[in-house]
Amino acid sequence: MNFYKGQHKFYCGIDLHARKMYLCILDEKGEVKLHRNMDTDREVFLKAIEPYREDIVVAVECMFTWYWIADLCQKENIPFVLGHALYMKAIHGGKAKNDKIDSQKIAVLLRGGMIPQSYVYPEKMRATRDLMRRRNHLMRKRAELLAHIQNTNSQYNLDETFGCIAVPSKRGNIIDKFDHPAVQKSMEVNLKVIETYDATLHDLEKTILRLAQYHNPVSYALLDSIYGIGKIGALTTILYEIENIKRFPRVQDFVSYARLVKCSHESNGKKYGNGGSKIGNAHLKWAFSEAAALFLRGNDPAKKWFERLTKKHGKGKALSILAHKLGRAVYFILKNKEAFDMQKFLR
Repeated sequence: MNFYKGQHKFYCGIDLHARKMYLCILDEKGEVKLHRNMDTDREVFLKAIEPYREDIVVAVECMFTWYWIADLCQKENIPFVLGHALYMKAIHGGKAKNDKIDSQKIAVLLRGGMIPQSYVYPEKMRATRDLMRRRNHLMRKRAELLAHIQNTNSQYNLDETFGCIAVPSKRGNIIDKFDHPAVQKSMEVNLKVIETYDATLHDLEKTILRLAQYHNPVSYALLDSIYGIGKIGALTTILYEIENIKRFPRVQDFVSYARLVKCSHESNGKKYGNGGSKIGNAHLKWAFSEAAALFLRGNDPAKKWFERLTKKHGKGKALSILAHKLGRAVYFILKNKEAFDMQKFLR
């Protein structure tokens, strides 16, 4: 956890919403200079902080509307801090809670050097990252429809399985395999929506691949050297969720951010289990889990190595170990600018 330690004359805490924001400005002695509700408008915000522009820092809690104010502060050369929502317990743990109280708490944490920082993702790659996340969302919806078709097969205990219906040519005449017209209609609707998803995702993936190579061609080529990592599912997700590997001082920081390690809870020499499983980047966790499965496909040396690991730990934990190992490999590949080496990886 990183805290913002910068010293300034004025500290601005904002409880930000889509249409309104509550703004609180403290001076270096902790006295309230401004505390009021206002519209989420650029000109209104700049006018409010104008008397304190000589030396002010602005902080907001990380939520979906922070993009515009981060970009505005960067444009106006105003220091900006994005607070980590899950770590800001002082805001959520009070007896009374409203926008006015929350904005002052953010300003107080900022002034005291106790506001936990979240990463302010750069504007130049942010839109493509969001497009990648949208693609993953649509892909999961498509997978739900495919799973529903397979589950309906099991529900009616049909003689033949449908096989890999993710491939359009292998879907066959699924509708006629069911007798009841209501079930046939359900399958017809599923297949039509899946076809729409197929066309949309194909077009979307071409755009993402073009943009990914444009933004960071060196890192793209380095990640592409890792065996089994798909160009869309894992490669571009990893590339865009990391953005810049230099923001992680150590490999331990990176694998923790990617949710590839468990964080133990200890006190007085005793271990009380694990926690923090939801703190970190869920998209990187998914990407490395996907990469671990793809890494074994058609890779005989890796399969032999994985079999030994499975005998010792079981299949589930072995896959987690492989995902963690791939995460460490990605960190050093991007940091040292070296291509993937299979022999070194399996050594």
